[in-house]
Amino acid sequence: MAAELKPIRTEADYENALADVARLWGAKTGTAKGDRLDVLATLIDAYEAQHDPMDPPDPIDAIAFRMEQQGLSRKDLEPLIGTRARVAEIMNRQRSLSMAMIRRLHQHLGISADVLIRPTVPDKAA
Repeated sequence: MAAELKPIRTEADYENALADVARLWGAKTGTAKGDRLDVLATLIDAYEAQHDPMDPPDPIDAIAFRMEQQGLSRKDLEPLIGTRARVAEIMNRQRSLSMAMIRRLHQHLGISADVLIRPTVPDKAA
């Protein structure tokens, strides 16, 4: 019989939960094993969020990622950001996004405003 489900409090609990997930992977939804897998995934997610929080991405990295996802070029950003030169300044981290730019990028590209409003991390190559 499987061990009783309990909160993940230690690294050992976490490792055991990961091993259980690996063993249960592929279990059908709605079965006892599938339900256990769902609960373990939720417990692992909560533990990871508390112990290894992930910072939101840099705004420029988020824009570049969305551009790659959607096959967009810098020219496609011009209606959202401004002139070709302004797009280059933004994408090269020489200028910050304005509130109007943030609103348009959020509306047209679906990038979270919480991500876009964050300060841009200076380019390490600069």
